[in-house]
Amino acid sequence: MSIPAKSGLGEGKDKDEDLRVLLVEDSDADSELILRELKRAGFRVVSELVKSAEHFQQTLDRFVPDIVLADYNLGQWSGMGALELVRAKGLDLPLILVSGALGEINAVECIKQGATDYVLKDSLTRLPVSIRRALAEQKLRLQRKEAEHELALKVQELARSNSDLEQFAYVASHDLQEPLRMVAMYTQLLGERYRGKLDEQADKYIHYSVDGALRMQTLVQDLLVFSRAGREGTKMMQVNCNLLMKQVLKNLEASIKESNAEIIAENLPTVLANSTQLQQVLQNLVANSIKFRGARVPRVSIRAKQVGAEWLFELSDNGIGIAAEHADRIFVIFQRLHTREEYSGNGIGLSICKKIIERHGGRIWVSANEQEGATFHFTLPQTEKWKTEQPHTKELNKDFNEESNYEETSRSLVSG
Repeated sequence: MSIPAKSGLGEGKDKDEDLRVLLVEDSDADSELILRELKRAGFRVVSELVKSAEHFQQTLDRFVPDIVLADYNLGQWSGMGALELVRAKGLDLPLILVSGALGEINAVECIKQGATDYVLKDSLTRLPVSIRRALAEQKLRLQRKEAEHELALKVQELARSNSDLEQFAYVASHDLQEPLRMVAMYTQLLGERYRGKLDEQADKYIHYSVDGALRMQTLVQDLLVFSRAGREGTKMMQVNCNLLMKQVLKNLEASIKESNAEIIAENLPTVLANSTQLQQVLQNLVANSIKFRGARVPRVSIRAKQVGAEWLFELSDNGIGIAAEHADRIFVIFQRLHTREEYSGNGIGLSICKKIIERHGGRIWVSANEQEGATFHFTLPQTEKWKTEQPHTKELNKDFNEESNYEETSRSLVSG
């Protein structure tokens, strides 16, 4: 059956486009009344009428409607049965129940199960409004799905791009190590053998060559460390941060004694994290506070608190501080705020911290202040409320032992 109207559109339909309606109705008279009301409201309708589940299923194979208008009670079948068949075919179609009597309780239950709306047959003037609203909602729903799909594709592409860049950095820096080692070795040998035997200018050139080769070696090694950070995966476990800080202080024992630094860790929680990577973060932050201490004896305070569904860690020091305009720059790899004569390193430690924290689903930032030291903040998602009084020494020690090359990596990170 097909009854076209002269003019008019439903919301969500393009101009001059038919509204395709699938009527589930066992009364020809009622179906005529419904279509007449749609025509009066300005819809141009192309419709199909079905009266049984089998006929409904056959019709869906050749006629995909914009909307389904279904009687609630069809004797051996019902309009809600039509909704089940629509879902079984994986179609996203609005379905409006058009019934002589439904009752508020049944109507609410049908909407809970997925019906878009209901209209009583003695109030058909409501039907065009209900259809327009249903089509507008469907259009928004489809737009949202498209946007989510596009976003998912972009996220996948970004992940592939990041993975390719990390692999490139790893391979490039790995392959550069051997020729750089040869350059560094022979420039050092050249300097030892001919220093003072040529003129002053030659000695200067040799010094520049040796210094440049050694600096390049260090940069390549740091690039390897950065590309390796997090590449082994993020094996999560319950990590007691108080135990983790003991290991950090042990690793930094020499620099703490040399600077007379005071490190205060206040009742840190047990969190869900990768213990080795979280230790890298804490060790880098503490080492930076000691390194950039200025004239005063360094004092570093580490604390944590729950904020919503996250743990917020804060590490404060009384060092030289950071100017506000550099607050974001310090987390970029190889970005330095000071000359090598003032402070050693290549500016990689904080970029590794950022990479690790973000891979844990958290954020890291700094409260910049040039006079009163700096406070670093980072968050970790709190998926469960772990109790701080339950250390997991066995798991931590096991994880430390599994990372046989960790101490070597840690020394490299501290120097960054």
